[in-house]
Amino acid sequence: MNILQVSTVDVSGGAEKTAWNLFQAYRARGHNSWLAVGSRRSNDSGVMVISDITPPTPWDLFCRTLRQKCERLDGKLYGLLQVARACKHPRRELEHWLGVEDFSYPGTRQLLSMTPQKPDIVHCHNLHGGYFDLRALPWLSEQAVTILTLHDAWLLSGHCAHSLGCERWKIGCGHCPDLNIYPAVQRDATTYNWRRKRDIYAQSRLYIATPCEWLMRKVEQSVLAPAVVEARVIPNGLDLSVFHPTNKHAVRAALGIPQGTPVLLFIANGIRRNVWKDYQTLRNAIALVVERFDRPDLLFIALGEDAPAERIGQAEVRFVPYQKDSEAVARYYQAADLYLHAARADTFPNAVLEALACGTPVVATAIGGIPEQVKGLEAAEGQSEAAKLNRYGVAEATGILVPPGDAAAMAVGIERLMNDPSLLGRVGENAARDAREQFDLQRQVDSYLDWYRKILLGNKQSRQAAIDSGL
Repeated sequence: MNILQVSTVDVSGGAEKTAWNLFQAYRARGHNSWLAVGSRRSNDSGVMVISDITPPTPWDLFCRTLRQKCERLDGKLYGLLQVARACKHPRRELEHWLGVEDFSYPGTRQLLSMTPQKPDIVHCHNLHGGYFDLRALPWLSEQAVTILTLHDAWLLSGHCAHSLGCERWKIGCGHCPDLNIYPAVQRDATTYNWRRKRDIYAQSRLYIATPCEWLMRKVEQSVLAPAVVEARVIPNGLDLSVFHPTNKHAVRAALGIPQGTPVLLFIANGIRRNVWKDYQTLRNAIALVVERFDRPDLLFIALGEDAPAERIGQAEVRFVPYQKDSEAVARYYQAADLYLHAARADTFPNAVLEALACGTPVVATAIGGIPEQVKGLEAAEGQSEAAKLNRYGVAEATGILVPPGDAAAMAVGIERLMNDPSLLGRVGENAARDAREQFDLQRQVDSYLDWYRKILLGNKQSRQAAIDSGL
């Protein structure tokens, strides 16, 4: 098959990692596989940039000359320089000022001519990020089978990737409670943005995938639903040759972590400023653990931010910069006793899957698709709220789930596992086994390839039936 993935960036984390993994896996299996991106960071020959460079018009040349003259004034006429920069695309600048989402990326129309052979499948991932014209979806879905894998809820809303507690995306947005949620907009044009997406989808025929049932239920209630030809829930997968259990003593020695130290881990891009994560709840939970846990050498590793170490009571907080190398990241999971994941919003975080695959039990916020990743250890008697989230026995549990923002519940979960080494080890074994059974990258690849084949075969049969009937 000829398969084109479409993604914001080639080499990154989260949704971009999913697209990259599929792109490489398809090629390894002998398919013609390419990746079209808004921004390229690798030298892979199969990666192409969706370019919006067009031949300059006389107006473009005039604006460029004006801008260059203003720049030579060395900032003395800063306002004029801003006007000069804006005059090239006055409508685009006005729409930006009004809060209208920017779809002005004409290079999107070149997608099908960028590859040596026309793609049979165009598989799109995150389409926000300033590189894709959503208005091209009707044309694209007419020319090739178009699959959208949602990694967040931006396609369903008037601007935000996650709506947090707001449900106005179901009825048309407007009166947005937070315009600063990523992707931020200047003013409240969310009703217009929502209606424009609705009109685009009404003319499109799309195959929709999500990594979890939670997000699929949102799709079914959304403006996207009428465009769906077929939908499937296909969980994200991991390279289990990288993320797997190993000798904890050896890994700790390599990382300079004392062997007997209790180690808690959290991984996110920009730990303390990440709007989707909840570092404060993690910090408060650790403070509670420190008060009651009789171990002055407790170490909390926060991977994803470059910052000086600090202390929470007697516990050390060690910040580790973002690591590009997956094997380097895996070593931190393998060295940790517990992986903690507190979030305000999340879909199906790779970090949780990576921890499970490394045999590291997870204590996590029960939000988004996380309850579909973690099998919560049944709660102690009398903990009714926890009992609703945690229903698995010791033979199956892979971690503990807690309500959003509940530092006390997270602290209880940490203490329960850390105070019982036998239980901690059993849950870790369950986690690694569950990851092998559910979250192997090859399983994800098989699911998508099987779906592609069925779609293409169904379309071929439909065309043949139309020919046979004389239509």
